[in-house]
Amino acid sequence: VQLQASGGGLVQAGGSLRLSCTASGRIFRGYLMGWFRQGPGKERFFVAAIRWSVGSTYYADSVKGRFTISEDNAKNTVYLQMDRLNPEDTAVYYCAVESTGRGIYVPGEYGFWGHGTLVTVSS
Repeated sequence: VQLQASGGGLVQAGGSLRLSCTASGRIFRGYLMGWFRQGPGKERFFVAAIRWSVGSTYYADSVKGRFTISEDNAKNTVYLQMDRLNPEDTAVYYCAVESTGRGIYVPGEYGFWGHGTLVTVSS
């Protein structure tokens, strides 16, 4: 599975962005497609995930109520709608696929990663 993320950019605090991640290769029902982010000098942290073709969603506490993850099965694409952005959301955002069912929140549990897309939120 290869993943291509896009949609990052520069936005003012309070604004919105929508990230996209398109997978080439088969995504089976039950796989997790997730978003992680890594700020400057920080570790990579879980943001959100969706269970493919099932629809269950998972969010980090820091983004609940502001971010929405969704999928388009026909396009093999997962989206991350980010609203009410603040400077603490500034990071490189990565999409990833977890195919073994071992977990949801830990980067090491995901076996496939895309290149990141940079989100910068100015104050």
